[in-house]
Amino acid sequence: MGKRLRKLSAHEYESNLEPLLAELGDMARWVAETKQRVLVLFEGRDTAGKGGAIQAVQRPLNPRQCRVVALSAPTDREKTEWYFQRYVPHLPAEGEIVLFDRSWYNRAGVEKVMGFATDAQVERFLEEAPAFEKMLIDDGILLFKYWLCCDQEKQEKRFRERLENPLKRWKLSPIDLEARQRYDDYTEARERMLKKTHSKHAPWTLIDFNNQGLGRLTLIRDLLDRLPDTQLPLPVVDWPPLPHDPIEESYAVLKPIKPIEVTLIDPE
Repeated sequence: MGKRLRKLSAHEYESNLEPLLAELGDMARWVAETKQRVLVLFEGRDTAGKGGAIQAVQRPLNPRQCRVVALSAPTDREKTEWYFQRYVPHLPAEGEIVLFDRSWYNRAGVEKVMGFATDAQVERFLEEAPAFEKMLIDDGILLFKYWLCCDQEKQEKRFRERLENPLKRWKLSPIDLEARQRYDDYTEARERMLKKTHSKHAPWTLIDFNNQGLGRLTLIRDLLDRLPDTQLPLPVVDWPPLPHDPIEESYAVLKPIKPIEVTLIDPE
């Protein structure tokens, strides 16, 4: 993917992220006031950084307005439904932003590579997905599809971090272990998926996530740039003075726990 860029320090990352978070806040208010429906799909290899990217987008937003959808494996009943059926209830309503942590493209990726779907089911999906997405767009949904890219060396490093870090071990699934052996199969599946589902009405955007900090900044900047100018004037809020002087809070039944002593750690 070209020249590797150095990892940003925590201070550099936050300094560059801060103005983007402000713009995301403006965007969310624009979505609410103009009753837009925004749908963002986050796809990519295991360990690419989908979760961190979603957290960065969601960070300044009201969770009642911005929902994250991360569906588990389909139930026996769901396996007998129209494939797109279980995703439809999670689509955004007016004024909502929905972020899919993996989406219907599971069928063209993990289900294809791991044999969870037949060749006929995968081919049907690849034919139907563009039509399904056009229906969403024609109905007014603003759809954005991102594929987060990372190479095999970086993926292996991140898998090992999950293996060795108890706080990340939950991320290491049997599917991840199998994926290590099928990197080329996933590449082939991804290229076929892109060829069949990269359309004028619902294009894919690929972002280099070998450097996750820069990848998040790039994704947020791209998302904001593809929306109209979303900055609206702040509403006027009537802020009358308190009717009396503030009184000291008192607790008669139970006392609050006192804060623990902590040592602040320099992020540098």
